[in-house]
Amino acid sequence: MERFFSALSITLMLMGLSALTQIQPSRSPIDQVVNAGLMSRFPNGDFRANETINRAELARILVKTFHLDRRHSEYETMMPIEDVPASHWAYLDIQIVLRDRIMTGYGEGRFRPDQRITRAEAFAIFAQAQGVYQFPEQTIREVLAPYSDAAEIPDWARKSMATALYEGYVNLKSNDQIAPLSPMTRGDMAYTLNLYLKRQNSSAVLSLPMTNQLRLHQIFSQNSGGFSIPLTSLSDPLPMLVATTNSDHPKLFDRWGNQALPHL
Repeated sequence: MERFFSALSITLMLMGLSALTQIQPSRSPIDQVVNAGLMSRFPNGDFRANETINRAELARILVKTFHLDRRHSEYETMMPIEDVPASHWAYLDIQIVLRDRIMTGYGEGRFRPDQRITRAEAFAIFAQAQGVYQFPEQTIREVLAPYSDAAEIPDWARKSMATALYEGYVNLKSNDQIAPLSPMTRGDMAYTLNLYLKRQNSSAVLSLPMTNQLRLHQIFSQNSGGFSIPLTSLSDPLPMLVATTNSDHPKLFDRWGNQALPHL
């Protein structure tokens, strides 16, 4: 007899879907990103999509998007940064991205917060914050091959850029060019953030608190091959996948397919 559902007994503490940002289909990408609180308009209401983004602005966007501040205690010792005093508006954001090694500083303890950032840098750093796919070199070449200006991507950014392109986070320019050395604009960033928000919502990511004893009830798999349910912690945006089949023993995987727990 066909079995329609197979309950999973995973001990995960479910908070539910309320923490997800709601995407309104009728809104523009800029409106979506502003509504989510990831970027803001200027006092006169303009977004200024063609303005470029600097390193301090990117740091703040990353902290907001991936909730990086929830990984750190307010009592942690701050790193000395020569050109980012404690009074700087992005001081805490810059401290966080440096601690998480999502962004790096320059020599002599400097961050260069006002330095404009290129598209290659911005997309690669965004991918780094989300989680870079550990593609082998052959796969990286295959992902980058369709783009005539891929050779302009700095060597350090190739794997991260391959991840961003694979995920579709890069808004291509004319003739399907990446324009990796062009400045990253606010419009470019809004495009990427809007797509990220859509992905988070469409995949029904469940927001979970950070705890060693997580509890998830009433998740079922159909008898026709099973399915995967993405899970993410509030303190760590990288999703885990609960892969279910006809077996009574579902397995937990990370985003790269590595099995996290052998038996649940």
